[in-house]
Amino acid sequence: MNDFESGKVLLINKPLRWTSFDAVRKIRGQIRIKKVGHAGTLDPLATGLLIICTGKFTKRINEYMAQEKEYTGTITLGAITPTYDLESEPQDFKDISHITPEQINEAVARLTGPIDQIPPAHSAIKVDGKRVYELARQGKEVKLDPRRVTIYAFEVKPARTGELDFRVVCSTGTYIRSLANDLGQLLGCGAYLSKLCRTRIGEFRVEDAITPEEFAEQLKASREKEAAEKPDQNING
Repeated sequence: MNDFESGKVLLINKPLRWTSFDAVRKIRGQIRIKKVGHAGTLDPLATGLLIICTGKFTKRINEYMAQEKEYTGTITLGAITPTYDLESEPQDFKDISHITPEQINEAVARLTGPIDQIPPAHSAIKVDGKRVYELARQGKEVKLDPRRVTIYAFEVKPARTGELDFRVVCSTGTYIRSLANDLGQLLGCGAYLSKLCRTRIGEFRVEDAITPEEFAEQLKASREKEAAEKPDQNING
């Protein structure tokens, strides 16, 4: 397990409130090599599959990032947030009692297939060398151009009052936060992403991922086994 310089693909189940870099930094500190990176950012309030590449396999990061992704989660109707998720406080509350299942299905259909999507102002995209979320936090208005992405599948079902559980399969570059916000705009009541889990990247699935803590335990056990199997250097033979 320990030949990380030659290259390994680690499937990590990112905990809630960790940044993707938190996970990379944790793994890097444990395996003690510099070349460690992830294939696709997950927001702090998202959980789920994070592909981490080590050593020579960091060259494959772009290959993994380009693969389609699957997410599940919850969209809350009847309000918006500046970040399109719960990183900021809900505001502009509106009544949703008149929203029908037919209206929801129609809006979902309009957001399925190739669509032009504007990324959130609070995102890691760079404009003039600066992350746009840094500019947004300073109160500066940033104009982002729409990006063409593909929503291969967008399924929703009513959950708790005012909430929709969903499953999305999409191309790389898709912001699920923006998808939630766009759904709220089409319905005229506002919406934001209240829960998100990345369940798949290409053929890699979250069911096969382990938490950073589980990785640390496996690594420790592997190193202990390796040390036990080494011949005692003090024994003359």
